[in-house]
Amino acid sequence: MSEEHSTPVIFLVPGHWLGAWAWDDVVDHLSAMGHRAKALTLPGLDGTDPGRACRTLDDQAAAIERAISDSRGPVILAAHSGANMPATLVLDQHPEQIRRMVWVDSGPAAPGSAFAPDFPEGTEGLALPPFEALKEQASLDGLSDEMLERFRARALPEPGAVLRQSVALTNEKRYGIPTTFVCCSIPSAQVRELAKAGNPMFAEVGNFTNVDYIDLPTGHWPMWSRPAELARILATASTEC
Repeated sequence: MSEEHSTPVIFLVPGHWLGAWAWDDVVDHLSAMGHRAKALTLPGLDGTDPGRACRTLDDQAAAIERAISDSRGPVILAAHSGANMPATLVLDQHPEQIRRMVWVDSGPAAPGSAFAPDFPEGTEGLALPPFEALKEQASLDGLSDEMLERFRARALPEPGAVLRQSVALTNEKRYGIPTTFVCCSIPSAQVRELAKAGNPMFAEVGNFTNVDYIDLPTGHWPMWSRPAELARILATASTEC
């Protein structure tokens, strides 16, 4: 097998409101270290798509699956924040295609869960909230005013259908895939405690059998606040399979 096809490709999937651009700094660091990295813009988050408001969670999962299938080699799949929903679907449907799963301040979705099942029909989607409201839900630690301005300028509403759709999971082989949890806004010790206590947001964490926990103390968007350190974690993950 050629080196091109034996070296894992690191696929980077951004969370809500974000496109591939959110990973630019991490991709630059990974490329400088000699790693192949590809950031994805999921359906519904492409500003040039006139039908983006109608895209679904299935559309997003299918886009990830196409990307990793086209790579024709081993894959590291890294999902940030709300990308956990489509990434979990891909992990469930195609575990054999993923050499390692990396959750970046995120974690696997539970069967039957949806991000916002009651999100109202007939709206374009969920717009990026004011930062004063957003920081009540997710830490903005480490983000400069410039970073926040870029976030605001480039964010797109998350499609309502993506938010409402629940994940149907059937394949327990996903639990055996090597998995790394990069813990940023919540320390790994607390993540494990919450999982052990049966907290619904962390219900799936304890089911995975081949797991590493890595603490990267910062806010919820480490690709901006600590891109070099996050790139090193991803590079290491790609060599530990």
